[in-house]
Amino acid sequence: MTVLEATSHAFALLFSGDAALWHIVWVSLKTSIIGLLLAAPPAVFLGYVIALHRFPGRRLAIWLAQAALSLPTVLIGLLLYLLLSRRGPMGGLEWLFTQQGVILGQMIIGLPVLLAFTLAAVQAADPRYAETAVALGASRWRVMMTVLHEARYGVMAAVISGFGRVISEVGCALMVGGNIEGQTRTITTAIALETSKGEFAQGIALGIVLVALALVMNGALVLLQGEAHAAGGRL
Repeated sequence: MTVLEATSHAFALLFSGDAALWHIVWVSLKTSIIGLLLAAPPAVFLGYVIALHRFPGRRLAIWLAQAALSLPTVLIGLLLYLLLSRRGPMGGLEWLFTQQGVILGQMIIGLPVLLAFTLAAVQAADPRYAETAVALGASRWRVMMTVLHEARYGVMAAVISGFGRVISEVGCALMVGGNIEGQTRTITTAIALETSKGEFAQGIALGIVLVALALVMNGALVLLQGEAHAAGGRL
């Protein structure tokens, strides 16, 4: 099959509503979104705390948050595999080669992105918002909500970047999920499998979906950045 034929077949799969292909897309979206939703609250909270509070080891915490961004996903997959295997400390959960395991991996991969971006956004926010809230007698929770509202564009950018990170990774999903058809096969692991088999049509079709998702996410990020600049100009 030539490249042109494979591409033509790929578009045919996309527009014909191929059940197997769209189920793979659904599994990817489901595991990525749930993993991101689970990672967001602790990541945003930790990013806020590290940004605005002085405590022993703060510089180390900032360094670790930044360093975690460069952790290879395959290494995270290996560590999770060891933890979730039958002889591992989390083997009793029986999450290895399940969607729960993939979600856990996506959560761990997305957390550093959300944390680092939130940390940067809160540090860039005008400190007078927090000072004014404290002076008016606001509770700690209210102060945090005020600051995060001011840094909302940066936090939303963190979520968008985190989604792009988790849905496009392959190493962890392959090792923890096992690439099981109909269960844990994601867009990236399916592309790797189909390419290794020399079956390029489905791989190209899934690649098109992945590129489309990337364009949508980056488009949303550009819009947010534009809204942030517009809001800044109105102040």
